[in-house]
Amino acid sequence: QVHLVESGGGSVHTGGSLRLSCEYSGLNFHSACMGWFRQAPGSEREAVLTFTTFNMEQHYLGSVKGRFFISQEDAKQTVYLEASDLRPEDSAMYYCAAKEAQWGDECDLDTRFDAWGQGTQVTVSS
Repeated sequence: QVHLVESGGGSVHTGGSLRLSCEYSGLNFHSACMGWFRQAPGSEREAVLTFTTFNMEQHYLGSVKGRFFISQEDAKQTVYLEASDLRPEDSAMYYCAAKEAQWGDECDLDTRFDAWGQGTQVTVSS
């Protein structure tokens, strides 16, 4: 019964930064594949980054590479998306996702997740 809750969204100008949080429960964190997705109105949902919790192997959408980074704080059962140099095209509802994964499993941007948060809105103005 994995439960994910996102927070930290908001409105910023181009070039600004946000730190999105995903608080999790019911997750075997050390045996998981997790990711952040986003969906803008009228657009398909897309994966922006994924990572394995067992070795922190990371995959990033090309357009966010070098601007978005992941971090975690085990004591608070929270993972973060550190988003900087934000652009209007980054505006979207952002979701975190998770699935069970064993050591060595693939966890790329095409991963199908079965647990999702409710989303947090990011708006970047010109």
